[in-house]
Amino acid sequence: MAKLYFRHGAMGSSKTANALMVVYNYYERGKNALMVKPQLDSRDKGVVRSRMGLEQPCLYVEDLVQMSDEQIRAFDCVVVDEAQFCRKEDIVFFEHIVDDLEIPVICYGLRTDFRREPFEGSLWLLAWADVIEELKTVCWCGNGASCNTRFSSDGRMVREGEQVFMGGNDSYVALCRKHYKKGDLGPKLRK
Repeated sequence: MAKLYFRHGAMGSSKTANALMVVYNYYERGKNALMVKPQLDSRDKGVVRSRMGLEQPCLYVEDLVQMSDEQIRAFDCVVVDEAQFCRKEDIVFFEHIVDDLEIPVICYGLRTDFRREPFEGSLWLLAWADVIEELKTVCWCGNGASCNTRFSSDGRMVREGEQVFMGGNDSYVALCRKHYKKGDLGPKLRK
């Protein structure tokens, strides 16, 4: 039975690397997995790329929802990176793929933004996914990190602003809740 999966984790928890490994595992077994991401992720056009350097060509979620059921049936699995940027309608479509076409959909993304508020895609995946798994990472102190923390170029924690701001290690760090609340970015970033 196909399922809708939501695998979430703070920044640096290897979500994208895990997604790329899943696609490769399907390929290795002679299966066909489709990698997609929302167009809002504009960092690498038509490519999903991990911080480790792994990469895979991809389509966009916006292309997937325009495909016919017959086109989608050509795939054994759909893997979605940056699923937090999906819309509610996209998650409804993923349910269609799982329930009606019997194809698993595995979504990877952040649960919350830098203010600890949910993203639209994550909110509906948390509500509707059949399987929810957390991919772990650690704070600078060694405790589990669950907070995505945005910081400015001068090393100060950012607590206000637009929900979506594309960036990597130059703009975000994962912190435990204690250090997030204190605003303590750790010794490497502390100013």
